[in-house]
Amino acid sequence: MAELFLTRPEENNESGNTSKQTPLLHSVFSPQDVKGLKIDELIHLASEIRSFLIDSLAQTGGHLAPNLGIVELTLALHKLFDLPKDEIVWDVGHQVYVHKLLTGRRHRFDSLRQYGGLSGFSNRDESIYDSFTTGHGGTSISSAFGKACARDLVGGKEHHIAVIGDGAMTEGMALEAINHIGHTQTRLIIILNDNGMSIAPNVGGYSRYFDRVRNEPMFRSGKEYLTHLVKGIPNYGDRMYHLMSKMKDSFKYLLTPGVIFEELGLRYVGPVDGHNISELLEVLNEVKAYNRPVLLHVKTIKGKGFLPAEDTSCKGAKWHGGGPFDKHTGKFIATGDQRLTYSQIFGNKLIEMAQTDLSLCAITAAMPDGTGLSQYANRFPDRFFDVAMAEQHGVTFAAGLASKGLKPFVAIYSTFLQRAYDQIIHDVCLQKLPVRLCLDRGGLVGADGPTHHGVFDYAYLRCLPDLLFMSPRNQSEFNGMLELMQAYDSGPSAIRYPRGNSPENLPDGTVPLAIGRADKLLAGGDITIVAIGTMVSQAISVAQSLKTDFSISASVIDARFVKPLDEKLILDEVKQSQHIVTIEEGTVTGGFGSCVLEALSRNGSYPKTLVLGIPDQFVTHGDIQKLYQHIGLDVPSLVKTISTWYLRKDA
Repeated sequence: MAELFLTRPEENNESGNTSKQTPLLHSVFSPQDVKGLKIDELIHLASEIRSFLIDSLAQTGGHLAPNLGIVELTLALHKLFDLPKDEIVWDVGHQVYVHKLLTGRRHRFDSLRQYGGLSGFSNRDESIYDSFTTGHGGTSISSAFGKACARDLVGGKEHHIAVIGDGAMTEGMALEAINHIGHTQTRLIIILNDNGMSIAPNVGGYSRYFDRVRNEPMFRSGKEYLTHLVKGIPNYGDRMYHLMSKMKDSFKYLLTPGVIFEELGLRYVGPVDGHNISELLEVLNEVKAYNRPVLLHVKTIKGKGFLPAEDTSCKGAKWHGGGPFDKHTGKFIATGDQRLTYSQIFGNKLIEMAQTDLSLCAITAAMPDGTGLSQYANRFPDRFFDVAMAEQHGVTFAAGLASKGLKPFVAIYSTFLQRAYDQIIHDVCLQKLPVRLCLDRGGLVGADGPTHHGVFDYAYLRCLPDLLFMSPRNQSEFNGMLELMQAYDSGPSAIRYPRGNSPENLPDGTVPLAIGRADKLLAGGDITIVAIGTMVSQAISVAQSLKTDFSISASVIDARFVKPLDEKLILDEVKQSQHIVTIEEGTVTGGFGSCVLEALSRNGSYPKTLVLGIPDQFVTHGDIQKLYQHIGLDVPSLVKTISTWYLRKDA
């Protein structure tokens, strides 16, 4: 496939061909360098930015499609507003690459999302131009609103702008913020970047509403819309227009595309072509003058300029945030690893179980592809529910299904399930409803960094009464745990599994499991190592190295279950060794290791203990193996830590 087909030429109806202009991007180091540019220069710069992003992200991977769609809007904001005095909060934060290019970080783009390099999201620690650290959807309006209220309390004059996508507008938090803003009437600019996509295509009533508004002619006021509607009627058009324009404002609101926002107390402007810089500058100048909250509706094309990334089907979801790719063919560069990911194993197993179990349902929050449920959705559309970016609703919705005898499997990334914690407690566990919580991306996730690492789940779920909680070490255990969850109707259950592949290339088998039974993998009398999930394979390697290098004999237990814990097996092993080490890819504060220590104390056993896992800090972004080294969870670091601890005179 030729690159000419893959890369869409810049559409330019404003100032003619700009292809012969002098390159501009390399002369831009701050927003001040953008302010002096003319319209034709901004158009040319937009083209350069798209080329730069395609070239750069082809090497590093990253969120290509969201950033290709927001180039002109970002340029217009940097030209008209006085950053960093004026502040922009970028919702989710993966749409900030253009902003980073315009704020002095172009020379570091080869380090994007790599250990020690640029974050893939907005990050207050990285630049004074990043006014708020973001990684989860729906937070921008609340934080920008808080900033605007603080400004008013101290008598400031600066502008605060929240840039939010239409997918994130389904988050309850965003709607709660709008409700509050409509009450206070605080001066604030909300920009709705509407491209009809979250990661996958949007779903739900709000999505249909935005589709309807997006497809209306671009008239920015009720009066213009009214004029278009009636003045073209032969003979009677002018008289009808004059009559209707005298009617009450409520009739105008009825015809205004953004009536829902007007009714909530926001001034609605739009929709505006998000790729027309002239129009964007004109409208942004207009909304800057308002002394009240205003929502500017900007329609954009996600992935604009690179045809594969413009795909609005589920296949286009991979361009939201993928790995390195060949820009000439539009194909991602294969890693060479042919093993299935845990997400794929999950999706395949659910399809297998759903074929014979008509009560089995699957739920996701705008992530059908990421959670491995796309094929399930195709096979069983009536038993698949995408609730959009609304994790709280998704969990309680599942509780409703479970209360009527269905078997809902709720697949949500660990870091996003944090948003539904009260619902898990109040609507699921308190009522002992058999909701199956499936926590994808448990543990460190790599390039997306601290906003996406799923390292808190052992701690925040193990304390909940009546919850069955487990984590597999490989795909066979994973299949067995999913079958156990399918059959378990006594209460809620949860399974936590990592991003990526099973550590062992095993046949697609199933390990039969008994609730609360661990698995002793290695025998040894000096140290008892109890590990769970991803750390079991690490523990085996550690035990082998301890034996070879230090003549330390270690037993290894795969706990399998966080709750209920196999206390009998652990206590029997500790009676012999009197030394116990726990290893987890979760926080040591309140996590799995704490669970083991509590069990020992409860049973009057007090061996020498060492708890290893994620330290009490937020872990940066980067390759997972480098992150393991950074926090001491790689095999050499574990061997050094454990051997030093064991060989101490007081150990």
